[in-house]
Amino acid sequence: MDITNRDVREITMSKKPNKEKLLDEVKDEKPVKSKILTLPILIISFLVIVFGAYMLYAMTHMHVTSKTETSTVKTSSGSEKASSSTKKYVEGKDYKITYSNKNLIDKAALDKALKNSTGSDISYMMDTSEDGGDMAKVEVYYNKDKNLLVERLFKNGYKDNQPTQTVGYDLQKQAMNLDKTFGNDYLNQPLVYTWEKLSK
Repeated sequence: MDITNRDVREITMSKKPNKEKLLDEVKDEKPVKSKILTLPILIISFLVIVFGAYMLYAMTHMHVTSKTETSTVKTSSGSEKASSSTKKYVEGKDYKITYSNKNLIDKAALDKALKNSTGSDISYMMDTSEDGGDMAKVEVYYNKDKNLLVERLFKNGYKDNQPTQTVGYDLQKQAMNLDKTFGNDYLNQPLVYTWEKLSK
């Protein structure tokens, strides 16, 4: 009987520590597993934050650069326009204007019509760039019957007294004549204004 009791005690005693050992091992394993799972999440989070910050910096830097380039382009084109418009062309040296048949049409009405049709913008007419007038000569005829001014525009390099373009200006409507301008609109009509480029 003693032996049995002792055996039972030993068995019971030896089992108790095993349970506690097992519990301790399980307790120790949980933090290791959670640490193993937490580590990749932390690494991924770190990479996402770094990548996001880099992307934000890159986008901001590109936006600032493009804004700077745009403003540079605008400034340079603005300065080009300003330089062409502020350039002083001198009458008698760079160009010559002649009013003829002065009794046919009021000079103020003629000047107003020329201004409306950009025929008096000397800087534009002298400008030889792609978007300039590039004019060598402008002749304006007055058709009293049709109340029409006909402008014969001669660009630099014209030949045989042939105009590059012929346009009409309706004095009554104070607008460009949208109908096609024909030869009989200005042929045998009095010449009232001539602009000629003198400087080469």
